[in-house]
Amino acid sequence: MTSSSTFSSFCVDSGCLWKEEMKVFKAKRRNAGKLFVKCSLTTKTQKAEKPIRIGVLGASGYTGSEIVRLLANHPHFGINFLTADRKAGQSLSSVFPHLITQDLPNLIAVKDADFSSVDAVFCCLPHGTTQDIIKGLPKNLKIVDLSADFRLRDISEYEQWYGQAHRAPDLQKEVVYGMTEILRDEIKDARLVANPGCYPTSIQLPLVPLIKGNLIEFRNIIIDSKSGVTGAGRGAKEANMYAELAEGIYSYGVTRHRHVPEIEQGLSDAANSKITISFTPHLMPIIRGMQSTIYVEMASGVTVEDLYQHLKTAYKDEEFVILLEKGIVPRTHDVRGSNYCLMNVFPDRIPGRAIIVSVIDNLLKGASGQAVQNLNLMLGFPESTGLLSPALFP
Repeated sequence: MTSSSTFSSFCVDSGCLWKEEMKVFKAKRRNAGKLFVKCSLTTKTQKAEKPIRIGVLGASGYTGSEIVRLLANHPHFGINFLTADRKAGQSLSSVFPHLITQDLPNLIAVKDADFSSVDAVFCCLPHGTTQDIIKGLPKNLKIVDLSADFRLRDISEYEQWYGQAHRAPDLQKEVVYGMTEILRDEIKDARLVANPGCYPTSIQLPLVPLIKGNLIEFRNIIIDSKSGVTGAGRGAKEANMYAELAEGIYSYGVTRHRHVPEIEQGLSDAANSKITISFTPHLMPIIRGMQSTIYVEMASGVTVEDLYQHLKTAYKDEEFVILLEKGIVPRTHDVRGSNYCLMNVFPDRIPGRAIIVSVIDNLLKGASGQAVQNLNLMLGFPESTGLLSPALFP
């Protein structure tokens, strides 16, 4: 890969971080606690001579368009086809004008896609439509599925929560769940990865290390999560209209949100025993961003400092999961448009309990960014390739 680049510095709140395209150095404190960041600002990315050929199914939705945007700066991935059945024949720039600068093929129907022309597929189709399509794809393809159709190992549980029978039960047996930082080794060898949901990502990343370390009780886990409206997809829905959503906030899916079994599956795997959570999601009048506030009971003799140090150790070498300095509250503003998860731990006023706050961009670390991270792993590239853009602020 070659690129034309410029270098610049900018100041944020604490330490000093130097970034180049594929290497990140440890932060160092300078100048009264300010954080000066020097990074390579790539103005043009040249593709490899023989890029990995990518197909994107469902490119007219938010997650599909984010895949396309991310791949514009990926040195090894090139897009061979884009599908959108209801918009077949149109250019993607007519659907998403912000992508007008990209040289992309026109949208086609899934039935017209030549899967022999690609090496890997991102499947961004709606829940309930993916199983039939993926089970018919060539077995040599690497696939990352962003729908919920393959996230639950128990197909009876899938039927219970999604209201329809699983149509690819044999294929489900080979699926790897794609929580990158937790299941990295399994993902590397996978053919089909079920990309996690946004809420499960924001919740499992802080909780799984603490559960594995037996630092918190497996009971009485209470989770309050809030999402931007893009988490509901691009389809026209009365509840998502401006007049219905603006200047307000509302809970939805109370006790019945479809991410509940996915969250419990991941936490139960970490605990080696069944965990049941109390989870309530809320829709916020913002475009993108997600915050999960998690209330936990600490194990006997464990302190908030123990939780903090355990998370610090668990994620000290991770690019995309960052434990903030003590006392700093994560904000969705600070992850907008990026693949990062920020988190922190706070003492509760109730003795023996702690509060964990994590934030992600629901469309990036909660969907398309993590999908690219997973395909990087599956194809042997550094998992941060094409994903090192900092958050967009203000």
